[in-house]
Amino acid sequence: MSKPTLTPMMTQYLAIKADHQDKLLFYRMGDFYELFLDDAIEAARLLDITLTTRGQINGEPIKMAGVPYHAVEQYLAKLVKLGKSVAICEQTGEVGASKGPVERQVVRIVTPGTLTDTALLEDKEINRIVAISLLKKQLGVAWLSLQNGEFRCKIIAPEALPHELARLQAAEILLSDQTLDKLGLAGHDRQLTRLHAWQFAADTGARMIQRYFGSQDLRAFGLQSGEHDAAIGAAGALLNYVQQTQMQLPKHLDSLTLEQESAYIGMDAATRHNLELTQTLSGQKAPTLFSVLDQCATHMGSRLLAQWLHQPLRQHEQIIARQQAVAALAPHCAQVTAILNQVADIERIAARIAIGSARPRDLSALRDSLAVLTAFRLEESAQSSLVQTLLEQLPPAAPIAQQLTMSIMPEPAIWLRDGGVINDGFDAELDGLRRLQNHGDEFLQQLESRERERTGLSSLKVEFNRVHGFYIELSKVQSEQAPADYQRRQTLKNAERYVTPELKAFEEKVLSAQQNALAREKQLYDALMLQLQAELPVLQRCARAAASLDVLTTLASYVDAAHYCFPELVNYPCLQISNGRHPVVAAQVSQFTTNDTQLDDKRRLMLLTGPNMGGKSTYMRQVALIVLLAHIGAPVPADSCTLGEFDQIFTRIGASDDLAGNRSTFMVEMSETAYILHHATERSLVLMDEVGRGTSTFDGLALAQAIAEHLLQKNRSYTLFATHYFELTRLPKQYTHAFNMHLAALEQGQDIVFLHHIEPGPASKSYGIAVAKLAGLPTRALNAAYRHLQALEQHAADKQPQLDMFQAESEDVVEADMANADADTFSATMIPADLCAQLNALNPDELTPKAALATVYDLVRCWKNHQPNQLS
Repeated sequence: MSKPTLTPMMTQYLAIKADHQDKLLFYRMGDFYELFLDDAIEAARLLDITLTTRGQINGEPIKMAGVPYHAVEQYLAKLVKLGKSVAICEQTGEVGASKGPVERQVVRIVTPGTLTDTALLEDKEINRIVAISLLKKQLGVAWLSLQNGEFRCKIIAPEALPHELARLQAAEILLSDQTLDKLGLAGHDRQLTRLHAWQFAADTGARMIQRYFGSQDLRAFGLQSGEHDAAIGAAGALLNYVQQTQMQLPKHLDSLTLEQESAYIGMDAATRHNLELTQTLSGQKAPTLFSVLDQCATHMGSRLLAQWLHQPLRQHEQIIARQQAVAALAPHCAQVTAILNQVADIERIAARIAIGSARPRDLSALRDSLAVLTAFRLEESAQSSLVQTLLEQLPPAAPIAQQLTMSIMPEPAIWLRDGGVINDGFDAELDGLRRLQNHGDEFLQQLESRERERTGLSSLKVEFNRVHGFYIELSKVQSEQAPADYQRRQTLKNAERYVTPELKAFEEKVLSAQQNALAREKQLYDALMLQLQAELPVLQRCARAAASLDVLTTLASYVDAAHYCFPELVNYPCLQISNGRHPVVAAQVSQFTTNDTQLDDKRRLMLLTGPNMGGKSTYMRQVALIVLLAHIGAPVPADSCTLGEFDQIFTRIGASDDLAGNRSTFMVEMSETAYILHHATERSLVLMDEVGRGTSTFDGLALAQAIAEHLLQKNRSYTLFATHYFELTRLPKQYTHAFNMHLAALEQGQDIVFLHHIEPGPASKSYGIAVAKLAGLPTRALNAAYRHLQALEQHAADKQPQLDMFQAESEDVVEADMANADADTFSATMIPADLCAQLNALNPDELTPKAALATVYDLVRCWKNHQPNQLS
């Protein structure tokens, strides 16, 4: 028995699907996009739509699922958020034009990184696609955004890749399988798109870039063959991918820029996460630094603000230019905001124009926005050099707006296919077709009058119905007098219906007028899009200028309203903040306790002690956020602020298991710490919170001290070092660049009151049980904890008299006791010879954190072998 043959439609579907195996194929059939076979099963599961069957292949039912074409965007949005790519296959041929199925072809591919449709994008988030190329030992990263035309590349160290991806917040990551095998990229599975390795070749990339920009070489972009091959390959792969998915290369990409490390303050992935710049620790969008600051009038302003927060500037000249602009705009915030409230998202409209997907209401919004910006004027007092530059980038005249005013209806239809988009009076042919549609009754009345006069038949009427179209009707009595040119169309009981050559010609015009009008509107609309594509550089400059003015005005609103101040930037080591506040926490509470911070070349490391919940983490993050805000040119939440030069911000705050990477909490903590110790400089700000707490007390204390000493001796960074190891408060006795501060608290019986105020010296107590009481620990457990604490303290006192580490004078007492102690107690003869040999051969300055940890274990193990009772 022969196998059943495939239908022509399924043959066509399978041929198209063969070219898009890694994507879901949305196959247009009438008013639905259909999915078949495995695509249908996956789509039904992901979209919660009905899975059915239709026909058979090799005796097996063909799985089928579909979505209405008019509601496709909501389904695409859901798939894109899940990291899926979709090929949109449309009917491109005429129905019935051939004996086979209607001609179809893929007209676009929707991927997470190449979105431009407003319905598929978050209004306030930049959608970037990133390509990664690993050539030999060189790692190149390139990224672009189809929303705003951004196109950049960079050479980075392989270990910096996770931090770069955290900064760029990539929606999609392109790389080859070989690169993935070498780099890992755990946690990014949903964003990964694998390409062939040859697509990242430097020579292929160079040709793609040169062809796109029309240049003879890459020197104009700061790229050199050999030196930047990995970045060139990544940029070329990006262009090729965009061309494949969009079926064209959009014309609005910026000139390719080679980004330098020295341009921005460096922040690793942990720092961006811990500071909650645009996302909370739990993954929410608020409250964050961005959500608190964002009062932008436009979505493109909000996106630029988020970009500035992730890319704080290092060059003081650029920062000061922004400060001057913010100061100049401060008295005029209401005026500028009122103007910008009338401006649409020109940035994304320009992107849709570039790829030919702009809708009629995009163009009407663009027209109205350009008209507003053309009339934008500011007083001289509101202008700085930067503001003046931005104003010059706004359209000086309105040729584009005028063209759109003439061509587009004041309130156009949502879809071009519905008509009513091109303005009346713009095109004579279209106006004629519309007259036929809208004023045909006038012609019919004139025809009826003429025919009555010509024939002298009083019962003559010209009418229309959907079955027979236009006709002339005569009564039975007068039908015998019908002129010879009347052609009988229908006989009724009491009347006869006729048509004339003139009436048939009019009927053909009227019945085809709507279709012809829609076709003519599409022709005019496409021609208008081509004209606008030639104006894309003007539109993009205008969008960037409006967005920048929006952000600067938003920052200016905090000068008076929130009592922010402009930091002074100096060229000597300094981090001085007077009455600083945490910008996010202060916005959430009615009263916030302000604190000072003083770090300089002589005071490099602050040892911060105090109870849990006392405010240590808030204070540390507050300092980092003030430094970050200062470097985007913003005023900061403080009475005054003076800052030297900074190159990086590091944080080691909190931790959790990395299950995907098979790393424990302590391993994550040590990995982040190791990265800081390897990369922090004397211009870096380092926040270390409770380092070493993930292991045993002795190990943790040893590591915490070693890390603090390394930061003091080697890195010499501006460091805030919060700890519960009170033994570390003796460090200032050994290192003059370290000093003690603590978070004040008051004890009332067994209760505690947090003052949240930073004061000199170490904390007097840990208050752990008091904090546990606040957390709601049962009274029975609390009482047991007090008894156990008293027993432990008494046991320690009986076994070996111990100094009270919480007394302010404890360090002096320790030194006096050690000086008066029996010499035999500390005699080297009491220490095993092999342990002495190890200690004598040890050079702490040459040890990495990992080696230091291993050495501590070896020494403790050696000591235990000789003195088991003393270490029990």
